[in-house]
Amino acid sequence: MVDSLTESALRGDRRALARLISLVEDDRPGASEVLSELFPRTGGSYVIGLTGAPGGGKSTLTSKLISDVRDDGHTVAVLAVDPSSPFTGGAILGDRIRMQDHASDGGVYIRSMGSRGHLGGVSEATPKGLLVLDAVGFPYVIVETVGVGQAEVEIVESADTTVVVLNPGWGDSVQANKAGLLEIGDLFVVNKADRPGLSETTRDLNQMLDLGGERPWRPPVLATVATTGEGVDAVWDAIQSHRAFLESDGALEDRRTARLTGELKHALASELARRANAESGAGEFARVVEEVTARRLDPWSAARQLLDR
Repeated sequence: MVDSLTESALRGDRRALARLISLVEDDRPGASEVLSELFPRTGGSYVIGLTGAPGGGKSTLTSKLISDVRDDGHTVAVLAVDPSSPFTGGAILGDRIRMQDHASDGGVYIRSMGSRGHLGGVSEATPKGLLVLDAVGFPYVIVETVGVGQAEVEIVESADTTVVVLNPGWGDSVQANKAGLLEIGDLFVVNKADRPGLSETTRDLNQMLDLGGERPWRPPVLATVATTGEGVDAVWDAIQSHRAFLESDGALEDRRTARLTGELKHALASELARRANAESGAGEFARVVEEVTARRLDPWSAARQLLDR
């Protein structure tokens, strides 16, 4: 069953692709075999991450970027990380609704993925979804994060180019620096540029970037009105320029090596947590819990004891 699903997805069957992503997202039986089989096929997709505060216009900007990718003759997939329903755990499809202009385009695949309470702007299953989309041959994948605030910057661990979307009047330069977004952005987009405060926000961003010292790539700050498409072509051009920069000196390969290293660490932590949960009913675990609750043993030493056994 899983083998036929994988074969169908690789042949371009979108229904099979959707089922395959659900399988790995939910970690159903056969998911590990799918990931193992598809992993050698990966490495061809260029991943663009869009992140920023809720209501910044990320979905509208993503929709316009899809058009630019298609105009250049490429197929494109979108992983839209949405807030999860508190009742079902599924994605609340608000972001996907704003991309309905591409629903009939066979060269566009849009998938919503619930954050399921995971912090950082992305879902814990996002790397698995990206792996599947990469393996089936999409040359570009756009990951749109759930609206983020300060320090929720995990998208940088998944994307080759990270686009930070802000609005005029978003905050002063200290606020921008505190959020950590200045450190992860390869490109800054001040969307809704038809609103008051554009020049101040652009000035603050540029000042803070200049104070950061010399860097091989100086992130550009661009203004857009995504609802009309104004300025979006320049964003696509900047993404292409950043890609060319990364490819020119091997930095793209370095980023992807760091990304795979991070995913390995996450996978190791998840596997350890899974095994710990599987042992939670065992007698040894109960004995150690008794030691901890009696304060004869601290939790960190207890954890090491359990792992050693």
